Amino acid sequence: MALPPEKISELKQIIHSQLSQMDVQNRIRDIISESIQDEYPGRMDQVGEEELLQKLKQRGLVDDILQKLQFDSSSGGANNGRPATHFLDKDDRLTQLPSKKANIDPTRRYLYFHIRSGKAFLEHIEDTDPVPGQVTSHFTFYLYFRGQRFRSRPVPCACEPSIEEGFLLELHKESAGEAAKMADPSSMLSISDPIHLVLVKTDMIGETSLVSSHFFEWRPVLAASGGRLSMSLELKGIGSESKVAAGILEILLELFPKVQKSVGQDILTAQLTMEKNRQAERERLFLVYAKQWWKEYLQIRPEHSDRLVKIFAQDENATNRPVCSFVKPLRSGRLLDTARHSARFVSLIHHERIQTLGGGARTEQWTNMHAFLCRNKGDTEDHATLLCSLLLGFGLDAYVCVGTKAKGAVVAWVMAITVDGQITFWESLNGHRYLHTPIDPNAPPLDKQHRPKYPYKTVGCVFNHQSFYANSQPMDSVEVCVFDLKNESRWKSMSQDAILSVCGPGASPQWPSLPPLCASNLDPSLISNDLEQQLRVLTYEHRQDQGLTTAWDDQLSYLLTPALSAYEMERITGLIAGNEEFQDSIKQAVPDGHTFKGFPIQFSHRNARKAFVTCLKSPVCEEIINCRGDHVRLAVRVRIYPYPESACATWVMFAAKYKSVL
Repeated sequence: MALPPEKISELKQIIHSQLSQMDVQNRIRDIISESIQDEYPGRMDQVGEEELLQKLKQRGLVDDILQKLQFDSSSGGANNGRPATHFLDKDDRLTQLPSKKANIDPTRRYLYFHIRSGKAFLEHIEDTDPVPGQVTSHFTFYLYFRGQRFRSRPVPCACEPSIEEGFLLELHKESAGEAAKMADPSSMLSISDPIHLVLVKTDMIGETSLVSSHFFEWRPVLAASGGRLSMSLELKGIGSESKVAAGILEILLELFPKVQKSVGQDILTAQLTMEKNRQAERERLFLVYAKQWWKEYLQIRPEHSDRLVKIFAQDENATNRPVCSFVKPLRSGRLLDTARHSARFVSLIHHERIQTLGGGARTEQWTNMHAFLCRNKGDTEDHATLLCSLLLGFGLDAYVCVGTKAKGAVVAWVMAITVDGQITFWESLNGHRYLHTPIDPNAPPLDKQHRPKYPYKTVGCVFNHQSFYANSQPMDSVEVCVFDLKNESRWKSMSQDAILSVCGPGASPQWPSLPPLCASNLDPSLISNDLEQQLRVLTYEHRQDQGLTTAWDDQLSYLLTPALSAYEMERITGLIAGNEEFQDSIKQAVPDGHTFKGFPIQFSHRNARKAFVTCLKSPVCEEIINCRGDHVRLAVRVRIYPYPESACATWVMFAAKYKSVL
């Protein structure tokens, strides 16, 4: 199977990082030095490569390297794929579990989820087998279960993809004192959390799309003979295609260690039916309450029916859910240091509106958080709910706001209220923050300088994981709105008990808790250097087509680094630092009579050709890349700042210095 360039680069980074941690170069140098002094004194020129390699093997260095990199000599078969990535620590620890079922802790209970093969992915029926070395579209499977996250290896897209991937899920109770005990059949029966299986397709240029998001009920394995169950799993499509099959997986479920006695089928059926009826009853009661609440809200003022009071929303599986269920406090462990780092992280996740098949109005789809993070792309509501969850995790009084911006476009953003009542708007798509002070509607019109900077026009409702407020003020304009949520004359609130009955912990197992964030596995120095070299090659080829020679100034390129660091710090904090030192270094590097030009730009991807094409669209950058004149020296600097998940801030700065001609 041909790996895409991004995966090859990541593999190089992992090997480079492991070798650096082992201090391999110094160990080799010491072994060679000792061997020459002890066994080959005065005969250094006669020492061959084979003798030195034999000494390295005798000292155990080669075995240490192979063991550290976990090379398996028996991995020639298709069944011995790479182990899936497993996130056990809810903070930031990434653990690799072995792919062999025997390597497990005998004091813990595990569920082995094995995808044997796939079939009937009819959308890819015309896809052919990839040519070796060719980059093709590929599938990636993601699993989430009770704080554990897994990722499969990439599989080329096909009608019958060759998957053969296994995942080891730990079954445990989360209550105090129970987590360390091996789960028995009765305790496993009470674990109602489903396995969330997400299938993402990545095309040849790196664009991702959500193929399927499936909540799988795993407990039938408890009633299977020997704790082993084989079955076919039908994956449904997304959004408007949620009733259409996307493909079929042949899977195997197996419990380890083996259970002495399986659960009776009648007991299992009774448990699942009871849970389903209980959740259906909760949802029914909440719907009855919501209808009565909405009726009372319309009685306040008939025009309230035109306001964006969003009580329910559809997820990617076309399931109606209360909007409060999409938000939960999310702690990022040690991956994000502040609320502003959280805003920066969320802004780097790609924004894409869901398009309606055949055109027409915008399709609204609120994606489950796990699917949103796996795809690394979503709509404004997905960004807002993630940012609100992170701000709640940092202890802020945060809410998601639903309203409109220019031309009546629906938009969601985040609002935080301080203890003193200060209102701050957080734009989740770019990380900007705006202070809000209500304007007296009877006051004279404001001049252009004093008008609000935020893009929001109206607000219909605000909510978080346990509160919901509808705007009942005479005007729903954000400019004149007073966000005193406790004032019942301005905001009509829902009962907190009613919200928690369907959105509280454990109330609705089919709406799982938010997954822990995954630390980035990128080596920023390595990938920054790699992207910089690619941009140099593209620049050289572009200038060669123009009939121009290319000369690089490495020192000038290095001097651009502080500027890129300052730009990223400004995006996070809003503060500019180190600008004076940068300007002084550039003045000293540019001789008298020479001109300096620079152009910084930021991307949220690492595609060199795509970035280069975008840079050429800027007149300033095009002038730098196509610079002509005497003593022209070009410079380019790349600095990549990795964030959790697959998000990264890629800063690129092109510069040129040349002799001015009067």
